Amino acid sequence: MEMKLEDDIEINEEPIDFAEKESLIKHEKIHTQKRPYQCTHCDRTFLWKSYLRRHTRTHNGEKSFKCIHCDRAFSENNFLINHMRTHSGEKPYVCSHCDKAFSNNFILRTHLKTHTGEKAFQCKHCDKTFSQNSNLITHIRTHSGEKLYKCSHCGKAFSQNNSLKRHIRTHTGERPFICSHCDKAFSHRFTLIAHLKTHTGEKKFQCKYFSKSFSRNNTIKYPIKIHSGEKPYKCSNCGKAFSQNNFLKIHIRTHTGERPFICSHCDKAFAHKFTLIAHLKTHTGEKPFQCNHCDNTFSQNNSLKRHIKTHTHW
Repeated sequence: MEMKLEDDIEINEEPIDFAEKESLIKHEKIHTQKRPYQCTHCDRTFLWKSYLRRHTRTHNGEKSFKCIHCDRAFSENNFLINHMRTHSGEKPYVCSHCDKAFSNNFILRTHLKTHTGEKAFQCKHCDKTFSQNSNLITHIRTHSGEKLYKCSHCGKAFSQNNSLKRHIRTHTGERPFICSHCDKAFSHRFTLIAHLKTHTGEKKFQCKYFSKSFSRNNTIKYPIKIHSGEKPYKCSNCGKAFSQNNFLKIHIRTHTGERPFICSHCDKAFAHKFTLIAHLKTHTGEKPFQCNHCDNTFSQNNSLKRHIKTHTHW
């Protein structure tokens, strides 16, 4: 029988023999859970000095393990090995319940909890439970309001490092997730996954109000709210309500004046991403919208629509 105490340490409860006393002493730390090595940068403690050295690299930014396929670098060789599988597509860790495969063992262990239903980490502020301690820590910040991760471009702060990384792509324009069917690139993995369904034709989410089906669950939620009239997202400044949280976030910028989308050519800032995309075409000269009545082309669809009215005879 095996049990897990911390991180990647799995403990076999069968008796284990050791050739040296020093090895036995090191092993016994696992059972006592003593963590004598403390990080000088944060409050984390570790069983072994090698774990502390590995953790310290996350503070000093040392990334000596570089990918030969792209420019990414990592603080540990294990992280590099896992990353390399995103290029090779290798998924050696297979779930024994559903045969789903994963690129690293940690993701597999996390996935297994969806079968067992194990949620050992409980929030002390509410009744929510989580399968991973990291998810609990992130959740607790929704109670404390703590936002540790700050954008160096615009100063916006986030409760999760992943959220900051996704946000930074709105400044850099980075699109690391590439479709294997058409080479179209995306800034978020979930957007790529949704896009792939346009190639496979998969539409497993059916609207209960009419016969239309959708490839994404969040896509079906929007038309359902249109039918029901539900608007659960309310602005705290003016009371206006919206059917989607994204619409509320965009609306709030009319109160705060926030303009997070910055042009890389002239530093002009915009409240909406689509406005930035339209503006960028003034630099590139791109005019993809062509009038079918004449040879005029336009950088924006709205400009084309206005132009078409000059051909229309009432």
